[in-house]
Amino acid sequence: MASSLQICALLLALTGFTILLVTTMSNRWKISDTTAVLVPAERISEGLWMECTVTEFGSTQCKMFLYMLSSDIHIQACRALMIVSILLGFIAAVLSLLGLKCTNIGLSDEDGKMKFAVTGGFLFILGGLSSMVAVSWYAAMITAQFFDPLYAGTKYELGDALYLGWAGSILYMLGGIFLTCSCKGKKKMEYSASKYRYSAGQPALQQQIYTKNSETVTSAKEYV
Repeated sequence: MASSLQICALLLALTGFTILLVTTMSNRWKISDTTAVLVPAERISEGLWMECTVTEFGSTQCKMFLYMLSSDIHIQACRALMIVSILLGFIAAVLSLLGLKCTNIGLSDEDGKMKFAVTGGFLFILGGLSSMVAVSWYAAMITAQFFDPLYAGTKYELGDALYLGWAGSILYMLGGIFLTCSCKGKKKMEYSASKYRYSAGQPALQQQIYTKNSETVTSAKEYV
């Protein structure tokens, strides 16, 4: 049961990792509002690394941001958070593979495998939180600019990549939580089993009889 839960948890986390990797490289974090575009036939989309324009003929022209450090602070912070999330996910995937009960890679000790699996699950949770903060922060800035009547720049709408980022972050964290809980459940079962063995091994208490006029305690056999 624990092995099946670990495998399902790792598959969830790896699915979230793949989605977040695609989200990080996507150029559709925000899409220009069609009512505010100067040329209605064009649609502009931006990501963390490049800006793309779709012309009326269906062709797409993309260009990288020339100066990464000249971008807004929240964009730079989102880049850093997404990179941290991917790095944590990669490390967590390696540790989780070493910690699976059904694998013979690395350690053969059960306690060592459990520690690896718990550490991998914890890193998956941290990676999911990091990407969730990045995606939510980016979406909050787009929403604030869109509804700000004093904002003079181009207004954008939420892009497809943001929804993918939210979905990937949730899968990331769910995989980490399930992976950690599978190891804790195993530890609890081992503790209950050892406690039962300890209780079963104790000798039965002898029946004690207290006499009325004496403080001496004797067993049932001695009294007879």
